[in-house]
Amino acid sequence: MSRKCDICGKSTAFGNTVSHSKNRSRRTWRPNLLGIKAKVNGTVENLTICTRCLKSGKVAKVV
Repeated sequence: MSRKCDICGKSTAFGNTVSHSKNRSRRTWRPNLLGIKAKVNGTVENLTICTRCLKSGKVAKVV
């Protein structure tokens, strides 16, 4: 499963974690991704989407 949303393209973000003494070390933020079955152009496909796209209704989840 790739770490990228198939709808919006959200992927891993990079930055620093900063301690109280201002020491910096690299860290990552990973998106909250789900593997779901969704209806796309009338066919059911397996997609990897972020929860924000699912919540906003950009994809119709197939049960």
